[in-house]
Amino acid sequence: MNEPFDWESLRHDVADVQRPFAEDEQVAQEVRARLLLAREIRGYAVKELKLPDNPSYRSYADIGRPYAVWNVVAAPEFSLEALQSCFPIAGCVSYRGFFAQEDAERYGAVLRAQGNDVHVYGVAAYSTLGKLDDPVLNTFVRYPDAELARLVFHELAHQVVYVKGDTVFNESFAVAVEREGLRRWLAATGRAEAQKQILAAQERNKAFISEIEQARARLRVLYRQRIAPEAMRERKRAELEGLKVKLAGHERFKNLAPNNAFLASFATYTDLVPTYEHMLQEEGGDLERFYARVKKYAASPPYERGPLSKPAR
Repeated sequence: MNEPFDWESLRHDVADVQRPFAEDEQVAQEVRARLLLAREIRGYAVKELKLPDNPSYRSYADIGRPYAVWNVVAAPEFSLEALQSCFPIAGCVSYRGFFAQEDAERYGAVLRAQGNDVHVYGVAAYSTLGKLDDPVLNTFVRYPDAELARLVFHELAHQVVYVKGDTVFNESFAVAVEREGLRRWLAATGRAEAQKQILAAQERNKAFISEIEQARARLRVLYRQRIAPEAMRERKRAELEGLKVKLAGHERFKNLAPNNAFLASFATYTDLVPTYEHMLQEEGGDLERFYARVKKYAASPPYERGPLSKPAR
């Protein structure tokens, strides 16, 4: 698609294949079992996480491709700020989405030809912010239990609060909700082993996240220096090559060639997460009070929406 929230395109994308869970006998036994789990997850999201109670994720659609959309993120050669795409409903966002991978790659090639760093990646789900009844898709229905729950919680969180034009605010909030929701869901459903594995993975990921954050910090300093482009380009290359080596041990990043666009995209999902986690902690874990506080925070001027003091990790 050419817009991240092109409502009519999204509507037509699933209209011919979307059906209620009640009709899931039309799909494979494996998928039926996953839909039953999705139904349980959806009920937990409403009852325990106070997420919106509406038709979203109560139907199923097989859209016949491995990802819901492919996102294109671009950043200038010497900047960690993603280029913005602006639209009437969604406001300005730090990516542009396409239904077809070839369209995304074609658009990315145009941006590279203009001198930008580009990162193209597939996305399993999207949120229409409650404008449409978002279905469970074939792109993620077979995810492991914890991943399926995490994704549903994340996408529903976008329906709680969405700040037009602030991608970092929106995505970091959804990540904070998914993490807390997943922690509670795993405990409530007796998935102790899965919870142990996720906590262990999170601990392992901290080292990689730290490497990325440190690289971002060094590049931010570099890009502010007044040196010849050739010298800056060489120092940038060395920094990113070093980061690539450090990330090679992580399954998710082993084939990645990091660049400014990747770093900008990564920051979108991480920068404000500690702020939201701190807020939830201050509200005693009460999700309704937390959501109300985030909505108030969302109404503040953009220059006031930044990291708060962070809890110890």
